Amino acid sequence: MSQVLVASNRGPVSFSLSDDGALTMRRGGGGLVSGLAAVTGTAPDGRDAGDADGAAGEASGRPADPRVLWVCAALGDADRTAARRAPDGRIDLAGHDTGGAAVRMLDIPASTFHRAYNEIANSMLWFVHHLLYDTPRRPHFDARARRDWQSYEAYNAAFADALARDAAPGAKAAVQDYHLSLAPRMLRERRPDLKIVHFSHTPWAPPEYFRLLPDDIGEQLLLGVLGADHAGFLTERWASAFLDCCALLPGARVDRAARTVACGGHVTRVGVHGLGVDGAALRERAAEPDVAERARALREQVGDRRLIVRVDRTELSKNIVRGLAAYRELLVNHPEWRGRVVHLAFAYPSRYDLPEYREYTAAVRRTAEQIIEEFGTAAWEPLILQVNDDYPRSLAAYGLADVLLVNPIRDGMNLVAKEGPVLSRRGCALVLSREAGAAAELSDDALMVNPYDVTQTAEALHRALLMPRDERAARGTRLAAAATALPPQRWFAEQLAALD
Repeated sequence: MSQVLVASNRGPVSFSLSDDGALTMRRGGGGLVSGLAAVTGTAPDGRDAGDADGAAGEASGRPADPRVLWVCAALGDADRTAARRAPDGRIDLAGHDTGGAAVRMLDIPASTFHRAYNEIANSMLWFVHHLLYDTPRRPHFDARARRDWQSYEAYNAAFADALARDAAPGAKAAVQDYHLSLAPRMLRERRPDLKIVHFSHTPWAPPEYFRLLPDDIGEQLLLGVLGADHAGFLTERWASAFLDCCALLPGARVDRAARTVACGGHVTRVGVHGLGVDGAALRERAAEPDVAERARALREQVGDRRLIVRVDRTELSKNIVRGLAAYRELLVNHPEWRGRVVHLAFAYPSRYDLPEYREYTAAVRRTAEQIIEEFGTAAWEPLILQVNDDYPRSLAAYGLADVLLVNPIRDGMNLVAKEGPVLSRRGCALVLSREAGAAAELSDDALMVNPYDVTQTAEALHRALLMPRDERAARGTRLAAAATALPPQRWFAEQLAALD
């Protein structure tokens, strides 16, 4: 039985299935997975753009603690096949190289998973916490939404059952993110002896927006997180919003000074843990030959022109279309930059199962094509749109960037804003949205923008391009120091220590 358990939707490994039924394993990626992998001993060897908040650098592997178990969900048919072939879903006991980690993959029925993940987690909770609803038309909570909610409950219950079964007496369980908001209370009901932390990697909606949810669903979400002994958030802003929502919960007593919520005879402490990047591991990976090869190719493509870089998934909250519009306005208002600057935009496909994301990806492509058609010449390609997931190329771009654009309309943290300064060779100017969680740590040395103000963003890009090299390097050094202040190992250790 395990002394420390980690629970997350996405696990440290994923599988693909060939026509002959053979399984191929890939080490997982994503911001959350890479952060936890540094702690559990797994070492991702690639990047999965799925739920990443940044380029999600591969964590440095170290021997896994056998007392640590990672519980995750099977995300697709190949994962489900692997889970069924493994002894009780234990991937590490089925001959797969999980980097030394103990991994239990839950074979949740596909229909239940789809409704819980796509219809609730990504179409309801993500939209609420990122303030993404087009309120004249959405949300629309009807009988179908209630059916989907039942699947979300079943999904969380599956995790609670697995954790309750595998936990040693008095063990610590770290439940991660909005997919598992109900699991802490469910787990407490099953195993009151456990110490439980829940960590939210997204923002938390303010009360007036959170109350868009049906009253009973909103109450269940709050009570679910309050089942934990410690509720962690990436910034003070998100923690305060959570406390504000709890203050509206019948019977709850919120002590903002102590950052505690008492409800139903249980007290939950609320803490802030600003996840950073592992600078040493990130630099080590960026020194590999495949990154150097891509850096040479990019420099050949860009020439001696200035380089503006962004690295994102085509996620609605990432604000890629307005970022491209700001670059266009830069070229319109400051024609002196035509022929002298290139914008390299990484926009990796994301959540293509949802129609809103397919439409947004198409809008990104259309906007990019319009810019190229309007300004491109035989000698100058003003914009390079990279839609194929290429992690080494992202690292190479960080190293070459003169300007890094990070302009989400709302983001829990955004690791791109931290990875870029760490890998920049000459120091890159950071144009950063004030709505990114990273702004709490990086605002002093970034050029801050309102993500909805395209003109302001265009002018910030202009200022960034004009920034003297010495100033850019000095700012970059301070940004890199702030970005690495709480690397994944310490970030996770803080959560566990808070349970003591």
